[in-house]
Amino acid sequence: MPIDRSMGRNWLQGDLVRTDLLQANFLDMIAILLITVDHVRVQERTSGHVIARTNNTLQPGEYDVYCDGGIEINNERWVYRLVTHSISGRDDTFRDGVRARDRKCVISGMVNRGAQFNIWSGFEAVHIFPLESESYWTEHGYGRWIRDVTPGVAKISSSQNGFLLQATVHIDFDNYLVSVNPDDNYKIIVFGFDNAGIDGKSLDPVCRDPTNPHRVSDQLLGWHFRQSVLANMRGAGEPIFEHDFPPGTDMLTEIREGPYAQQRFEMEITSRLRRAV
Repeated sequence: MPIDRSMGRNWLQGDLVRTDLLQANFLDMIAILLITVDHVRVQERTSGHVIARTNNTLQPGEYDVYCDGGIEINNERWVYRLVTHSISGRDDTFRDGVRARDRKCVISGMVNRGAQFNIWSGFEAVHIFPLESESYWTEHGYGRWIRDVTPGVAKISSSQNGFLLQATVHIDFDNYLVSVNPDDNYKIIVFGFDNAGIDGKSLDPVCRDPTNPHRVSDQLLGWHFRQSVLANMRGAGEPIFEHDFPPGTDMLTEIREGPYAQQRFEMEITSRLRRAV
């Protein structure tokens, strides 16, 4: 069954006390979460302190949001994604391009010492925008964010739509539990338990060199960050689906009885067809 994301998202109290979330970061997240027509004022309930767009640390507390023109919750679609692995022939160009450019986990910073011997165990080329939602990609024209066009390679499979991650970081990235804010010096944000000690670090420059035409797309990083904010901060949060099933598990029943049943089923079918090509 899906895991309740809200169980581990209290950043400011209890076990998940954050010491480095800046007031400006918090306001950026509020701007994604809420739709307003006038200026927003965010105020700590007890002290009355008004949050300003500064690099001061956000203090623990309960915060109220005020706006003279009314406030609506952003209803932007959350794009569910599978925990994926690039294993089909179609992804060889993507995988090889990401490996050649990065050669390390660009979020944790761990270097793959086996790269010179073409050993990539524990390191995976990860799509920022999921392949399983290619129809959504096409519908919204996200291909416009890709500049390194290669004949015969779909834009969604460009190395600009990916980077190299350690396998464990990959899972959290696919679950929207870790993301990168390109508008805040590529700061890494962990939406939950920071088991890898990566929260607050910056995305490694090797994948975002502005002189490299194959650099990761800032726009796609921004899209994933928006999705992560919506998944973790809107309402009760979106479910985290189990990905480690023992042999004999009835996957159809698991999908049918859970949320996003139709979307998950369609993505599973798309993913399996992709593997067969």
